[in-house]
Amino acid sequence: MKKILSIDGGGIRGIIPALVLAEIEKRTQKPISQCFDLFAGTSTGAILSLGLAKADHIGRAEYSAAELAEIYAQRGREIFARSLWKGFASVGGLLDERYSAVGLETVLADYFENTDLAKCLVKTMITTYDLEKREPLFLKSWRAEHADVLMRDAGRATAAAPTYFEPAKILVNAEPRVLVDGGIFINNPAMSAYAEARRIFPDDPDIFVLSLGTGELVRPIGYQEAKHWGKVEWVLPLLNCMFDGMADAVDYQLNNLLEPARYFRLQHNLSYASDDLDNASQGNVCLLQQEAARLIQKHHLDLDKICELIS
Repeated sequence: MKKILSIDGGGIRGIIPALVLAEIEKRTQKPISQCFDLFAGTSTGAILSLGLAKADHIGRAEYSAAELAEIYAQRGREIFARSLWKGFASVGGLLDERYSAVGLETVLADYFENTDLAKCLVKTMITTYDLEKREPLFLKSWRAEHADVLMRDAGRATAAAPTYFEPAKILVNAEPRVLVDGGIFINNPAMSAYAEARRIFPDDPDIFVLSLGTGELVRPIGYQEAKHWGKVEWVLPLLNCMFDGMADAVDYQLNNLLEPARYFRLQHNLSYASDDLDNASQGNVCLLQQEAARLIQKHHLDLDKICELIS
């Protein structure tokens, strides 16, 4: 049986799946890279996937899931750091991106250095979208044309959420590509990961999928609030609706495609923490950690089944 790990996008909310994976590592006493055959991630989920797949100098997993969760807690505000001038000049992200990419790029460089995709411990698929070619691009660690893409460049591209960060311009197979967040077309990459697994593991049709969300949006948008919105007012709410709606659609599809024992979706309503992608305040990080703890408690029986299967 081939096992897939898929992680949604969600900015700072990536701390939730990171802590779920830390719980799985604690229970199995194994690094996540030894438990799955394929990783797939979008945006923050892609950065987590890359972190879990990165090898140290002797070929073991360099980072535990708990260590990756600490990145959000310790360096989230560095990633989403905005100067007063940037906030003023961008008019809150309406006329320019909200944040300089310097903080994000610094964190990615610190953790991934000059490691390329070919060195992933597990086949790893990263979603992004090419603005110039107007097409999705799946960066795949096992493909020769993507092998020399740096992990930090792949992370920068998949996290380039429109209005938050400027597009990333990176080299892919010696060709400059202008890339943005894969969440604009596939915030939950589980279905694409399943399709890819069917293709690259043709001799093993028995496939297990663990799909991790970054928190279900529950903040309502009222009719009176939205009925007079124009382009400017709709920008961020529309992105949120797209990300959330696409993730739920994939969950529906896989629920109907796979047997219950072969598909688990661990997602949690954000009852207390903010659903904003960029709320990296200490208070909200604590609330996200608490949301993760509630998710783990709610799904403790599912986690028992998952750990038994993957270990």
